[in-house]
Amino acid sequence: MAGKVLVVDDDASVQRLLQQTLRQEGYEVVIATEGTEAFRLWQQEAPSLILLDAVLQGTDGHDVAIRIRAAEAAGSHVPIIMLTADRDVQQKVRALRAGADDYLVKPFHPAELLARMKSLIARFAPGDTLVGRPPMGRIHAYYGAKGGVGTTTIAINTAIALRSLERRVCVVDGNLQFGDHRVFMDLPLDRKSIVDAVTAPSIDPDLLRSIVQTHESGVDLLLAPPSPEAADHVTAAHMHQVLASLATMYDYVIVDIDKRLDDLNLMVLDIAETIFAVMTADLSCLKNVRLLLETIGHLGYQSGKLKLVLNRSNAYTGVSIKSAEGALRRPIEHQIVNEYRGAISALNTGAPFMTGKADSVLGRSVMDFAKALDREQGHTVAQLQPGTAR
Repeated sequence: MAGKVLVVDDDASVQRLLQQTLRQEGYEVVIATEGTEAFRLWQQEAPSLILLDAVLQGTDGHDVAIRIRAAEAAGSHVPIIMLTADRDVQQKVRALRAGADDYLVKPFHPAELLARMKSLIARFAPGDTLVGRPPMGRIHAYYGAKGGVGTTTIAINTAIALRSLERRVCVVDGNLQFGDHRVFMDLPLDRKSIVDAVTAPSIDPDLLRSIVQTHESGVDLLLAPPSPEAADHVTAAHMHQVLASLATMYDYVIVDIDKRLDDLNLMVLDIAETIFAVMTADLSCLKNVRLLLETIGHLGYQSGKLKLVLNRSNAYTGVSIKSAEGALRRPIEHQIVNEYRGAISALNTGAPFMTGKADSVLGRSVMDFAKALDREQGHTVAQLQPGTAR
């Protein structure tokens, strides 16, 4: 049996459609037609997920979600998908604020419903139902030596490649003011972000599970704030708490940061097990990498913590790889080929190339990179001591 689903809807035709769809997939289905019954069945049946209509006779669906969230025991969380006929953004925001983890606008395709259900059930599955081993808890920082070198493209697609290797992965958009993971992953502005975590009374894995967004690739995303001014809510100490909690939940926590070396980014570099500095073979970028290497030296990090990633390695820039290594006086550990047309097409469609074109030249190059970093041995997982801002 795939699990038990509580369907809360007062429309008999919708009930029949959902019952048929879910039972074909192996789910046990429990039906409620109004809010009080829904609350009782939630307590009695302990469903794996609730499909909750936003508009019910008597009790509003949002009130049901609020009541369930208030009554849940510490450490428990039943996923709720709100079903609504209203496409208005404010109604969707209302559903999420009431405690829904996701929403679907009627009419919807059964395949989309099932995909969202499976993702949420997997995300909130009790720890003892998950396969085998504890999370590896590796925190990787991706730092662009300058703007436009492809740091976010590499971070996101590497995460998807690692997920295809059966690793649990969360990507954190650390560019808090102007993060664009929503664009790369085609997500709307009303999805929860890191601000929802840091403004809560406490930060813990249960809270973060309710905030991260699961992409169709299986990668979880902790998004940057939806507006630049909201970034002021997030301090270096907040980010440390978030990353320390995520490290207990995932094999890889990939943090995509901008090139400023402020308190928050320096904290990310401190806590990271490995720093991947993304660069291209041009003079201005090489100058920035040399400055970064000097800074890393002053910070006293262990040898090998910083790895150089040469993006667009086969693009003609007038500077060869050998010359770049000579100028930096160190080897470039990883290279990713140039296929600009494929990368920009993926960005413009909001569909990372590792989801649809993993067999392309660029996709194979990123997969090789992911396999290389996954099999690296002899490293120590970062010690996550209580941290504060520098």
